[in-house]
Amino acid sequence: MATKRARSAASVTVEAPSPSDAWKAVASPSDQDRIDRLGLAWQQSLMEARKRYGKDIAAEGELLKPRSALPRPQPTPGSYNCRMISLGAKDSESPTFAKFKPFFCYVLSDDSGVLTIVKQTGSQRPAGRLWDDDDPNRMIFLGSLALGDEKEPLAYREDPERDMAGVFERIGPFKWRLVIPWPRSGAMLELFELTPVTDQPEG
Repeated sequence: MATKRARSAASVTVEAPSPSDAWKAVASPSDQDRIDRLGLAWQQSLMEARKRYGKDIAAEGELLKPRSALPRPQPTPGSYNCRMISLGAKDSESPTFAKFKPFFCYVLSDDSGVLTIVKQTGSQRPAGRLWDDDDPNRMIFLGSLALGDEKEPLAYREDPERDMAGVFERIGPFKWRLVIPWPRSGAMLELFELTPVTDQPEG
């Protein structure tokens, strides 16, 4: 008597790619490591800076609070007032807290909605793309540094010494920050505050 054997088809589950898969496919291993150690950069830099600059740090409010990110981090394209603060020091010669002269930067969006940030003035001008992340309260910044009178910044990973990687967050109504952990300067953390220019140029 013939026996019937039931054959069960093997089910294959295909996971959809996560948002972070895209930026991790582009980022260098060292920059991925910097972003992974963002929490440590916050902890160590604030601990060092508060020894002498506690009042200055408190005066900055949400900007220098590690867990102040809000939903919807995507910035609106346009011109922004920007300023930078550095925290922590990798060596004894660097200050543990420093504020720098304000400057202008610009958020651009192409036809597909890809967002980029460009510093418009100065001898060192960061520029890079914002990527979606698994954490919906942040975006990932991957870019590079234009120097001197260079008209265009190098592409990310074209020169590892100029590469920049960090996290972009919204921290209040019409206020964002770009946080660069373990930068190639003497700091442990660099923070760029972005607020929209009141009178935007007509497009």
